[in-house]
This record gives sequence, structure tokens and C-alpha cells, in this order.
Amino acid sequence: MSARDFEILYKETRLNLEPSTSSSTVQIRVGSKNQSSFRSTTSASARAINAADDEKTYRIKNLATASSVYYRKHHVSPRGFHWRVLENDTVLSIRAADVCKPNHSNQHNDAPDAPLVLNLRFPSPIRTSCIGFSDPETLDALCVHVIDQSNQLHTITLRPDHFRKRQATEGGLGDLCKSYSPSGFGFKQPHRLVVVNHEHLIVTMHDGGILRFDKNSRSTGSNPWKETIYNVAGWGQSLQKLVPFKREPTVRYGNTNMELTAATSTAITSAGIDGAAFLFTICLDHRMRVWDVRTGQIMYTGDILNAKRDPQDIARWTIDPSQTNLIRILDNGPGQCLVVTYSPIGSGEFKFWKVKANAQGSIHVADCFPEQNLVPVSPSSLDIWTLADFAVAQQAEGPELWTLWKNNITYRVQKLQIHPRSANGPFDGGWKSVNVESSAASAQTSGPCDPVDSSEKWLELIFFPGRFSKSTLETALVVYEKGLGTYKEGASKSNKSIAEQICSVLGATTTLDRSSVGGLDYEQFRNTSETQWTRFWRLLLELDKQRGEALSLVLDPVDGMIWVACADLLSAVRECSDLDRIYHNIETPSPKDQDVAALVSAGLNFVDAFSDSMLELTRAALQTELFEESSLSDSERMQQFFEQAGFWRQITEEDVAQVVETLGQNFQMVTPRLYEDLFELITAAGDGNSQELRAPFTGFGRKLVIRTVQETIELHWKILFSQLILLVHMEDELQEDEKSVLHARFDVGKVYRKLVDALKRLEHLRWMVKTELTIPVPEADHPGSATPAANRGKKETYAITALEGLIGHLLGLPESQGEPLLSSITDVVLDICSPTSSTELDNSIMQCWLLKQGRPDLAKELNPFSQPDPFSTYIQGRVFLALNEHSTAAQCFKKASVGLSTERPTVQRHSAGLLDDTEWRLLYSGLPNYYAHVVNLFERQRAYSYVVEFSKLALQFIQEDENNTSSSQRSSKQQHNVKTEMLSRLFTASTAISQFDVAHSTLLAMTDDEVLQKSYLRRLVEKMCEAGQNTELVNLPFSGLQTMVDDILVDKCRQVRDVLRDPVPYHQILYAWRISHNDYRGAASVLLDRLQKLRQIGEGDKLGVVGEQDALDTQVTRQYLLLINALSCVQTKGEAYILEDILSDEDEKSQPNGKAQAGTDNLEDHLDDLMERLDTVDDEDHPAQQQPQSKAKKTRTTRASAAAASDSQHQQEEDRVLVEKLRQFDEVSFPGESRRRLLTLADIRKQYQQELDRIVAIQNNQFGFTDGFADDGEDVLMS
Repeated sequence: MSARDFEILYKETRLNLEPSTSSSTVQIRVGSKNQSSFRSTTSASARAINAADDEKTYRIKNLATASSVYYRKHHVSPRGFHWRVLENDTVLSIRAADVCKPNHSNQHNDAPDAPLVLNLRFPSPIRTSCIGFSDPETLDALCVHVIDQSNQLHTITLRPDHFRKRQATEGGLGDLCKSYSPSGFGFKQPHRLVVVNHEHLIVTMHDGGILRFDKNSRSTGSNPWKETIYNVAGWGQSLQKLVPFKREPTVRYGNTNMELTAATSTAITSAGIDGAAFLFTICLDHRMRVWDVRTGQIMYTGDILNAKRDPQDIARWTIDPSQTNLIRILDNGPGQCLVVTYSPIGSGEFKFWKVKANAQGSIHVADCFPEQNLVPVSPSSLDIWTLADFAVAQQAEGPELWTLWKNNITYRVQKLQIHPRSANGPFDGGWKSVNVESSAASAQTSGPCDPVDSSEKWLELIFFPGRFSKSTLETALVVYEKGLGTYKEGASKSNKSIAEQICSVLGATTTLDRSSVGGLDYEQFRNTSETQWTRFWRLLLELDKQRGEALSLVLDPVDGMIWVACADLLSAVRECSDLDRIYHNIETPSPKDQDVAALVSAGLNFVDAFSDSMLELTRAALQTELFEESSLSDSERMQQFFEQAGFWRQITEEDVAQVVETLGQNFQMVTPRLYEDLFELITAAGDGNSQELRAPFTGFGRKLVIRTVQETIELHWKILFSQLILLVHMEDELQEDEKSVLHARFDVGKVYRKLVDALKRLEHLRWMVKTELTIPVPEADHPGSATPAANRGKKETYAITALEGLIGHLLGLPESQGEPLLSSITDVVLDICSPTSSTELDNSIMQCWLLKQGRPDLAKELNPFSQPDPFSTYIQGRVFLALNEHSTAAQCFKKASVGLSTERPTVQRHSAGLLDDTEWRLLYSGLPNYYAHVVNLFERQRAYSYVVEFSKLALQFIQEDENNTSSSQRSSKQQHNVKTEMLSRLFTASTAISQFDVAHSTLLAMTDDEVLQKSYLRRLVEKMCEAGQNTELVNLPFSGLQTMVDDILVDKCRQVRDVLRDPVPYHQILYAWRISHNDYRGAASVLLDRLQKLRQIGEGDKLGVVGEQDALDTQVTRQYLLLINALSCVQTKGEAYILEDILSDEDEKSQPNGKAQAGTDNLEDHLDDLMERLDTVDDEDHPAQQQPQSKAKKTRTTRASAAAASDSQHQQEEDRVLVEKLRQFDEVSFPGESRRRLLTLADIRKQYQQELDRIVAIQNNQFGFTDGFADDGEDVLMS
């Protein structure tokens, strides 16, 4: 394609039309005349799945056959509506398309966004040429008028809430949707619909006549319109056309024979006269006719080129009926307007008409330039281009003509400024062009040294925000699978994301095989994978091209914005910035920009010669320059970058010569002023994004700005990156010539720093515009609760770029001073990308926002952009903490401690909601409070080791503050609260990680709160017992708390029921505790309690098997031995006794032997026994009362007797002391207490002997029966 050398002054920005959320599309079925409208329950997501069947279905579901933008005149929120026709002309999709909200002086400034897309589904296909809109002056609504192919006229009234809240359409539209079958369509075919206002419609007919509809306010719903038919000729001539031999020539269009007087393109105007309406029609006979709508009379008829032609040469001048965009009207004031017509005949030609009218209905039409012919120039000379649409805008210099050219599905937009008073002619301004996105970026070739897999590069390229729609990706994947033969009809992939599906399908086409030498052939694997990704990428581009087919050109009459409505896109035309203009016209720059253009061209051409691998190395070296602090001088930094990048290895003599040819010998063209001019090109002028006076962007407008920022970043990065490399190259190239070297002429280091700073901001923005995350829809912006997601109980979410999420609310337009929107958008974007931007990129706030959204992984990627200030360091710590990198987080918190603890008079509390008021109060208020805050953060993450560490730091600085006598009373109270809290957290954390020594020391420090200390003491004892730290528990001193520890263990022992199966051996722990504190009698009481509970669970009857183990060695007998041993260790005379609770009758019955086995039943029997022993000098037991025993029993009895004999010398003295004490006891216990008895060492031994005897008897099959009349303790033995 040979493009003409039109100067490019504008650029287009393409916007995807995908809804932001799955519930943003509302399906409304429009009923016929006898049916009412209702809302369809079919979800958009369900249809999206079916839309990816094949390419044909994709075109039907997603590519519009007609599309445009309508702007209301009387109401402003919303003001613009984008509509398109889908699904075989059965769906009319409408959405709000305002870029910004009205300014602050307007009451609608705070109006909510209108994010919903309304899909009106008609029972019959609609006529795309019979769609019209109106804006009632007395009602804030959008009236939609549609004629379908069944010749029904549908009128639908949509309120602003219909585009904001789903609830507004829950019950359908009801009376807001009315259908009517005009009787005038019975014998005539409608061709074009023209909307005068919401009460008056005009339909042009196939025979050249018009049918006027006047709203009948008095009629019923069955007859809402009054019909009036007007013909080009009288009724008589119309009837003559029915005679076959008197018919005029016709043109076949579809199934209709169109008369040559039929209007194919229309426009309506009031010419600034109240109550007037003039219909301008371009007819098939190449004539313009002007109708007075009020009277139905034709006021003017003439050739649209004001040319004299042969009346017999009809075929040459006949216009095709499909032409719809042949006339535009520009109102110039009361009673006059400018009409622009276009003749598609031949090469095409425009004609400008000056029209004057009055209230009486007379009209005068005159050729503005009778001697001038305006033949538009096509974009290229070698291809066939068709002018598809045009628009006219009024500027101070004169009319401004915009044209839309099409070549198949490719289009171009051009502009011509008309100069009516120019001496050189009105059309001498020259055509200006719009730069249209014609090719997408491509991934770099993968190599063996790439730091990332090639799949990651392709995924980043494919899923770049705003590049492809989800339906395009799904369809491309289906087509690709069908091409491979692996597609399975109806296969469910709902559990995978589209990215995972693509990777799965493409990954299955590549296998890692072995090479000819036997090793794994990674090179072949990489090449094959690259080939498959390239094929899939080309398929995507082919599908995406169909989305970009232009359908109409639209001019916003208020903001001056130019839009191109495409099949599945909406392109905004904006003004180029100065750098854009130089870049796109670099071959033919303007005289004032020649030097800067030469510098830019030299840099771009120099870098274009680099290979992909060299570019990768250079970018890696640049990363070091951008993000790592350096103490080197500027010249040293440049030299280091030059050596690390190593691009000099691939530079050829031809590359160097090309630079010299462009910039002169020794680069004489390069001056400091030249670099100043370059930096001025990327610096915003004025208040491009004023934070004080602005009109906020809507959601649609933010999408436009973000997409424009993406394009601008890439262009600025490309130019500045090449300039950095070129500067380093030129500095190194002239090192040998000290007189000519660059740093001898100007401060090269300063230019280098400015380039690095600009690139760093661009890299920051680059990350923000390519990073997309899913966030929940705010409740205030939710389109309504009655959404499918809400019905399923799921949180509604939507995808958003980081840039929009972080600074989108800060973006807006400055107060309008007559500047068109296409220029204001460029100023806003240029200010965002400028190194001196008024929009600050506060990296710490961005990380706070990402943390608040639950994306610490993305927040970590922003760490290289962080500033070295304390708050930024602290936020980095929060990021690492959220990622469970606790060690790094602790280092960041310590590094920021001094800066965030020093008190300040004023503190800017900005954290995107990450820190609440309580947390802010702990910052900038001393080290104890700061560390207390950090402790709280680690405790949330259950990182208890760091809770211990920072709690100790907080307590350390609290101690230092307490030593400072200058502390106020209020401060002392606050420090006391912090100290208590830190002790509590330190104790909890140290206990959780089993640092019981730390918990013990912390417990001892809790001297100010005895209740808390007692509670934590119980927790510590329980935790140590549960953790099996019995030895550590016994060894800890517990200064002043030993009694409480004993009480806690006693209480735990009482709660134990099954001493063998309880997970914590509290009896053994208490026994060890008391032994370690020389409380042998207390230890013995613990053993006695355990002995009783062993009997209660039946352990006394669980005897060993003879021959396998000692039958007398049971849990009970072993417990007796421990009890005897413990009581024998009591050193004080008269203290070798313990008290035993007397079991109740029920408890006695529950014993295995049917009665209490602990000894005698009452105190008197015990006293009598002791008195008898005092009078007896015989130390032996009573062998006469014992039955013959087995050998095993005799052995055990002998051992017990020997043990008893060893204590015989002390027994009598102890018994005398015990007798005195026993007399103090009474058989009746104190009120409220259980009955108890006193047991001596001798009693325990006796019980032990009785237990042994019982076991032996059982082993010998001797069973004991209690005699009801015998004394307690006497058994009758039977064998």
C-alpha cells in the first residue's frame, strides 16, 4: 500500500466494548404489538460460552452490522449513548458513552456512573436504517424508535436508572415499551427513519414519499400515532405509476424496487426557528429535496453538486440505495445553516450549501463555492478506497470536514480545514491524517539465555489489558483446537481460566525429545513451542481485525470529540502531542522540529539495528541503573552502563556512519538546547490534570484515558530508551578527542540523569498499566443487588488495571475554556507520563492499596520503585509480612523504627485504608508504641518468634522511658498500659512457641496485675504439662508463685477420671513437683489419690498372666510401693501420715472388691489397733491368720516383712505421736466437707499386704465372700 504523505496530527485509541462485570449486561425482550416486554433471565456468561463455538457464531454474537453514538441535547447525565446491532439484526445494544461528568457547577456532577449495557431483543430482525433516538425536553429519558422487518414501529423509553440499576428492569419495561403496526406500511416499504423529536417521526418510503407520525396523546395504547402520507408528486401522478407502461425507472434493493425519487440519506434541522422542521433528503436521482415537515411540501429540489447534466443520462447519476451518509447539516444561527452533501458518483465530490429559512416556511439554498470543486483525496493511490462517512464541525477558521475511508475492513480518518475567506481557495489547507493502529506488537524471539519462559512472554503480550476481548480469545482457541483435531464438542473447561486453557492446548503440541547425540533437545523444544505460539498469535490478529471494521464516523457536537464506531470497538480520535507529531511525521518534520526529529530519528535507527538478545542485555543493564542506588559519579555510571550493556559489540561501522550522517561530524548538532527541546516535548504544559478544577471522568472515560496512557508510555519509552543508548554511545565514541567529546560541550551527566529519571517514571507507569487485578465492586457503585452473582451468594468482581485502581479517582479534565475534548485528553495523558507530572505516583500508597485488595504479590513487584523514607520502608515490611517472609519484614520494621517513632506536629494519614486510627496513633509516638504496633502485626500472622523479639524491644524502651523522671503522668499511664499489653503478648507468644523460660520470666514481671498473673500462670502450667515439659516445669523457680502452681496442679488432678488414659499425667507431674520441693507427705497424698482412681477404673483386678510376668506386679501394687517409699521419706517424726477421703456407700459398692480396701472403717478401731501395737514388742505380723500361700506370694510377703522390720526402731515413737493427733479427729467431718481418715505408713503397708493376699487368693481360685454378721475386715474364704 502506497500511502500519501499526509501530515499526521491525530491518533486513535481503540476501546474494547466488553462489559466490566458479568452482570453488567441486561437482556430485555421487546414484545410485539400483542405482547409486553420482559427481562430475559439468560445470563451473559452462559451466552459467552456458546459464543465461542466457531468463527461464524463469533461474528454473529460479537460483530455489529450497524453502530453509532447518539448525543442528547436537553439532558447531560448520561448525554452520549453508543448503540450497535447484533445477532442477525435481532438485538439492539445500548450503553452510556460519556467520557466525563459535567463540571462542578452542574448538579449532575456527582451522578453515579451508568455501567449497564441494555440488550433489547426484538421478535423480528430490525431494519438497521430505521433506528432513531430522541431526547424529550420535559423528561429525562432516551426514546428509542425502531422499525423491524415485520413493519412494526417500536417506541422504547429508557430512563437513566435503567443504565445504572438492574432493579429498574427487573419487571421488564412495561408501558415504557410500545409497539405499533402502521397502516401506511401496508402498501409501501419503509426505507429510512428520521426522528424530529419524541412526538414526531418521519419515514421515507420506497416510492419517494414520506410518512409522518404524530404522537396521538388522546388515543389509547392501540393507536398511539397519527399517520400522514406525503408524496413527491400528487396523488394523480402516484396512481399513474401503477400503470405498467407509465412507470418510471426503478432500482432493485433487496426485495424492493426503489423509485429514483426515494430518499436514501436524510437530515433534519429546525434552522434555529422554533416550531419549524426541515427535512433534507438525498434521493437516488442525485438530487437534494427539502421538505417542510409541517406542511409536507417540497421547498427545494436540485442536484447535489449543482451540476448541469443530461436528463437522459439517468443511469450514470443514480445513487445506490445502500448509501446512508451523504448529507450533514451544521446550524449556524437563527434562520440559517450550512449543508454539506457528498456525491459518491465517480471519484466523489463534496458540495457546501448555505441555507436560509424563515418562520413562514420559505427556504433559500445557495452554493457556497460555485467555482470550487472539493474532491476528497484517498489515503493511498494504489488501493481502492471508499468514503464511508463524514462529519462537519464548526471552527473559528471555518468548517472542519472529517472523512472516513474504507478499504475492505481497513479504514482511515482524515480531516480538512475549510478556509472560506482564503485567497488561495477554501480547500488549500491540505488534508491531515489520523494515525490508526494497524499492527499489534509481537513478542521477542526466545533464546536459551532468557530469564523467563517463552510462554510467559506470549501470555503477557496476549493478555495485555485492553488488547483482546475474552470472546476473541475463546474463539481463537476453539478454531486452533479444531485445526489440530483435538477439539471436543461440549467439553467442560469452566474450572480453568482462559489463560490456563491456552497454555494447556498449546503445551500439548510440543514434546521434549532427545537429540541425535542422546541428550534432551531443548533447542528443538523451544523452537517448536515458539512456532505454535506464533500461529496462535496470528490467528488472534486475524479475528481481531474483524472487530476493527468501521461502521460510522460520529462527531460530538458539544465536546468536539471524533469517534469511529466499529464492529466490536469504539475508537476515539485525539490530538497528537508534540512528540507524537514528530514521531509520526519523522520523515517530513516541520521546519521548527527538524533538529529534534533528527535526534529522535538517529536514536531509533541506532537501536533498531540491535538483535533481540542485545536488547535484552541492554534492558537488564538499565534495570540496575533505574532501581539500584549508586555512589558513582555520572560519568562513572554511564561508563558502567556502557560496559554492562555491551551493545558496542554488535555496532557496525555502518551504524556509526548513519548516526554521524544524521547528527553531523563529531555530533555537532547535539547541543544542550537540543536536549532541552526534547524534554519539553514530554513535559506537560499547563494544568493538564488539575486537582482543583476538573470534571471527573466516568468509568468509560477512565478506560479511554488508561488505554491512551498505555500507548503514550510505549512511545515515550521507545524514544527515551533509544536516546539513552545513543547518548552513551556518542560519549564513548568521542573519548579520544578531548576537544570534541560531549562532556566538554555540555553537562552530559545531567542529561543522563534526566533520561534515567524519566525512564524510571515510565517504567513505574508501565507496570501499572499492564498489571490487571480483580477487585470487588464497591457497594456504592454496584449496579444493583438483583444480579446473578448476588443471587448465587457470590461477591461481584471486575477486572481493573493497577493505574485505574490507584489513581483513577484523581483523573479529570481541567475547567473547559473552549478546548475540545480531543485535545484535553492528550493533555491529561501527557501530564501523567511527564517526569514533572502533577499526578504523584506515591508508591507506598499504591502498595497499601494492593495490600488492602489482598494482592501482596503485586505489591512486592513495586518494591523497586519505593523511596528510602521510613514509611515506605515500613510498607515494604508489611508487604513481606503478608507474603510470610517474616525475617525480611522484621528487618524493614527495624530499619523504619526511628523515623516512624519520632513525634511530629502533623502527620499525613494516607494509607488507602490499610492503617486504621488506632494503628496511626501508635506511629510517631515513641519506640514503645511503634514496636507495640509491630507486635500486633506479627501476632496477626501468628509469627510468634517475632512477637517475642519485638515485645522485648518494646519493653526495653518502656524501661528506658520509666527511668526518665521527666515523663508526665499521662505518659506514664499510657506506658503502663503498653507495658501490660506487651507483657501479655510476650507471654502468649513465648508460650505458643514453647519458650517457657521466657514465659516464666514474663510472668514474674506481671507484678501490677495479680488477676492477669494468676490467669497466665494457669495457662503456662497447663501448656507446659501438655507439651511434656515436666522437667522444665519442676526446675523453674516460680518465685512467690509456688503455692499457686501446686494448687493448679491439684485442681487438674481432681479433674482427671482415667489416670491411665488421660493425655497429661497430672498426678505424676504433681508428684514430681512436690518431691522437688521436699514435700514428701504431699507427694504421698497425690499417689494415694492416683491409687484410688486406679481402683475406680478397675486396675486392681487386671492381674498378670502366670509364667509371663509377675502376677503380683500390677498398677495398684506398684502404686503402693511408690506410696510407701514417698511416705518413708518424711524426716520429721510424727509427720509420716496422710489423710484419705472416706468413700460414700455408692463409691464403696463401685469398688472392684465390693467394699473399701483402705484399712479399718473408723477412728476408734484405728486407735485400738495402735494401742495394741504400743503394748506389743513383737514386730512380726500375725502368721496364724494367714492362709497357706504360693511360692510367689511368700517371696513378696518376705520382702514386705523385711521392709517393715527395718523401720521397727522408729515405729513405736511415731505411733505414740500419732495417737495424740488421732484423738483430735472425730468420726463426724466438718460441715460441707467429706469424711476423711488418717493413714499411717503402717496402714499403707498393711493395705499393700492385703492387696498382695487378695491377688494370691485370686490366682489360687480362692474367692472371698463378705459375712454380713462378721466384723469388717473378716472374710470367709472358700476354695
